[in-house]
Amino acid sequence: MAITDTACKNTKPNADKPYKLADEKGLYLLINQNGSKYFRMDYRFGGKRKTLALGVYPETSLKQARDKRDEAR
Repeated sequence: MAITDTACKNTKPNADKPYKLADEKGLYLLINQNGSKYFRMDYRFGGKRKTLALGVYPETSLKQARDKRDEAR
């Protein structure tokens, strides 16, 4: 299920460990313990898992992150 911009804004950090809010097609929002939020995309290349950094929220909007994901795919 796709995330919304409201969900990105209202997400609070977890004191224990970083966690992910999944979007679609490998895109997710990584929320760190200090409150920073990063758009990332997981993909496979040569049978190995790779991660592509797409930007920091809110400097990079959800729409921009999806556009970058589509361009990378």
